[in-house]
Amino acid sequence: MGNFVFISPHFPSSYWKFCLALKNKGWNVLGIGDAPYNEIPDECKFALTEYYCCHDMENYENEKKAVEHFQNKYGKIDFIESNNEFWLERDARLRDDFNVVSGAGVEEAKRFKFKSLQKKFFEEAGIKCARYCVPNSIEDLEKFVKKVGYPIFAKPDNGVGSQGVKKIKNIEDLHDFATDLLNKNALSTYIFEEYVDGDITSFDGICNDESDVVFCTKDVFFEDTAQLVAEELDDGYYCDPYPEKEYVELGKKVVKALGLRKRFFHIEMFILRSDHKYLGKKGTIIPLEANCRPAGGYTPDLINYSNSVSCYDIYADVITTNTTTVNMNWPKYYAITSSRRRNREYAHTMDDILKTFYGHICMFGEYPEAIRDDMGDFYVFAKFNTLEEALEFDRYVREKK
Repeated sequence: MGNFVFISPHFPSSYWKFCLALKNKGWNVLGIGDAPYNEIPDECKFALTEYYCCHDMENYENEKKAVEHFQNKYGKIDFIESNNEFWLERDARLRDDFNVVSGAGVEEAKRFKFKSLQKKFFEEAGIKCARYCVPNSIEDLEKFVKKVGYPIFAKPDNGVGSQGVKKIKNIEDLHDFATDLLNKNALSTYIFEEYVDGDITSFDGICNDESDVVFCTKDVFFEDTAQLVAEELDDGYYCDPYPEKEYVELGKKVVKALGLRKRFFHIEMFILRSDHKYLGKKGTIIPLEANCRPAGGYTPDLINYSNSVSCYDIYADVITTNTTTVNMNWPKYYAITSSRRRNREYAHTMDDILKTFYGHICMFGEYPEAIRDDMGDFYVFAKFNTLEEALEFDRYVREKK
């Protein structure tokens, strides 16, 4: 079929499933990662034709040598992808250097990473979003606040997850935070947005080469990620396999506006809790930002449990034929994940949970250390016929003593 270079196939630990799905479609899957070969899962080894260990993947030249090795041994490289936020820009650079035109190059990939650039694409497509400012001075921020009021929300324009975010509530907060950034010569690397009072959801799925959505679903989150990290809250969210028509239409419009091609996407969207004088009435759906990779942790598996599909197979289908033959009409469920922290005392033991919800539990375990700040220490996945049952499960799992 062709040569697919998959960056970091061992992390997150479920990503070998992408490699296996591609292998099953006939692809020669070639892995590059920073873990020694004997430390990657056996399932990952089986899915790969060859694995190249780069002990220092932060050094681009090492990764480039790995791709050169594969090209010299197997011939032209057809795809380079990681599906991992951390490596998206590096993936694009490798594509440019090895003339791999199946995905985004460096210039195209900027819209994957820069939140301010995404907003410009939203605006050009007529999609209303939260007003923002990328300042050069404190005076720029003061003018912005006069227009939108407090609170405002600050985050790196090119950032991953909740790292470096700040909710700014008043003039003192604003001056303290902006002065600190100025001292680090980093003010213009931040984007400041008007604060949106909304329920956080995500439009998740896979699009083809024409930016048409081939598969999609909706995730609903109980906690804001920034607050979850700052307060070390338990995490909880569920996959809703019945997204509203209006929600899907807006999500598809965002995918088209960004020109995403043959990608997994995870587009964060607010649903307003109350009327907003600029954004609209309560219930209005507002895109926040697009993450051009699968949702974090083991969310692809949660999506599978909810929709009775394999999104790994759908992805491999789209890469191979630009469409999918996966049956989308199997029974659907509200699949939910609830997490726990090590430093909390809970009302129910894991044995209690497994016995009480026997027949509903899909998977459980510990999250990798690298994502525990965002997602918690322990997780339990389960699926139910109704949302009410799913929410009762979450209450039971996270109930404190």
